[in-house]
Amino acid sequence: MGDYPIVGGAEAGYMFEFRPDGIYLTIYPNAAETLMIDLSDMHQILRGCGILDYDVGLLARIMKEADGKAHKISEPIELSEEDLERLMTEPEAQIDEPYAKLIVEISRDRLKATIKYDTRNGSRLPTKEMVLEALEQKRVKYGIDEDLIEEGIKALVPFVAAEGKPAIPGENAYIDRKFDLGVKGRPVVDQYDRVDYKNLNLFVLAKKNETLAIRIPQTQGKPGINVFGDKIPALNGRPIPIPQGKNTAVVGEHQLIATINGQIVDSGNRISIDPRLEIKGSVGVGTGDIDFDGSVEISGSVKQGFSVKATGDVEIKGSVSGAEVSGRNVIISGGITGANRGKVYAKEDVRCAFTENAVVEAGRDIYIADAALHSTLRAGKTIIVEDKRGQITGGLSIAGEEIRAKVIGNQAYVVTRVSVGVDPSLQREYNEVCKEYKDLKKRLMQITQMLETLGKIDITRLPQERIDQINTLTRSQFPIAGKIKRDEKRILELEEQLAEMKNGRVRASDCIYSGSRISINSVVKNVQKDYKHCTMYLEDGEVVLGPY
Repeated sequence: MGDYPIVGGAEAGYMFEFRPDGIYLTIYPNAAETLMIDLSDMHQILRGCGILDYDVGLLARIMKEADGKAHKISEPIELSEEDLERLMTEPEAQIDEPYAKLIVEISRDRLKATIKYDTRNGSRLPTKEMVLEALEQKRVKYGIDEDLIEEGIKALVPFVAAEGKPAIPGENAYIDRKFDLGVKGRPVVDQYDRVDYKNLNLFVLAKKNETLAIRIPQTQGKPGINVFGDKIPALNGRPIPIPQGKNTAVVGEHQLIATINGQIVDSGNRISIDPRLEIKGSVGVGTGDIDFDGSVEISGSVKQGFSVKATGDVEIKGSVSGAEVSGRNVIISGGITGANRGKVYAKEDVRCAFTENAVVEAGRDIYIADAALHSTLRAGKTIIVEDKRGQITGGLSIAGEEIRAKVIGNQAYVVTRVSVGVDPSLQREYNEVCKEYKDLKKRLMQITQMLETLGKIDITRLPQERIDQINTLTRSQFPIAGKIKRDEKRILELEEQLAEMKNGRVRASDCIYSGSRISINSVVKNVQKDYKHCTMYLEDGEVVLGPY
């Protein structure tokens, strides 16, 4: 080994020799395995020694062979006397090379300052102070992270040295709907997981004053700041109007409520309440039962076994067959065929083309255009069957004031019962109240007798459970006695109303046939012969005949 500086040695596993004719590298056998020296380590050592121009392929081959021989890898480099003396006296020392040039790159949104390097004229790692100075020259003054800088300058790879805060836009206002139209058309499932295919949830209902939706207001945005310390304005959230539609009202500033009972109709920008439900077709397996808080219009018929219930009017363009229909007024373009199971009820009027084996009840009037055959009709005021055939044949017809028809009975003498002068709904209520009154009186008498018997016993000797039963029995007599008094009052009221109904009439513009049974204010007349164009009414306690 000559008298020239070296770096490394056998113990290091490598040795650089700075000879006058060039730079020589020796890799000792097994250096890669025992000392974990690889090609990247050699590159770093060469840079530290100021060796930048060398044959990379040759270096890789020398590393692979590790034959312990000196190989020339570079031409000689000019060393200052100071560097030469340091290398000779300090074999492990490295020659200082120029620092890598710092490049501060600002992102387009000015929220990040990234440090990059230009190593064409030098690859020495910069210091923290050099990075801070470079940032200052670029006017970067916000979001500088010195911890990231200290970590970043350990290698010549880009790193973020400063980061601003982005502006946070406000949230847009939105409508929180308090109903779910997604359940429409799904059969109802009960608590036992049984599916009711006659309840298909065709519509979603709302009650008056029920909350339909709440507007959640928009929020203000939060401003940001870039790496230059400039504020970044933030966009505020966009407002949205309350989707007020028909039959709804805005309460306060953000709450939408229903002003009537009805069906919820949501068009997206409008929420409305429709008091009328339209069924395009018939009520059957495709719709299930209908139970609507409002009016219902059905373009088809109501099939057997299904029901339609409404608090408003019900209009049916087709017919009703073996089904149940109820509403305020029920208007049926076709007929009602009961099949001994159907029933139509209206709080006010029922209008239809005909009835057959049907039960029809109305709080006010029943209008039948053609014929009532073997049906049960009950009307609070009048039953009118005067168009077309205008015939009442068979069955039972009851009206509070009057029954009018062209024909009552028929030529085959079918028994046809007709009764007027008693409101059937009042009579039904009277019968129910009387029965309830009788049952309560009996119950109160039993309680009184039991308490009288128990009053003779020393209850202090009874178990607490038995004493509690006696106390419960004692308390129960007071609400029963109160209900008995209320029933007594209602019975008197009903009796007065029923007594005032004295002017019942049965009128036939064509004929009342033999076999008919006429009852006026509970006075019965069995018709033994045909009567033409007549009116039957009560006079001096007897049913008499008068002109139509």
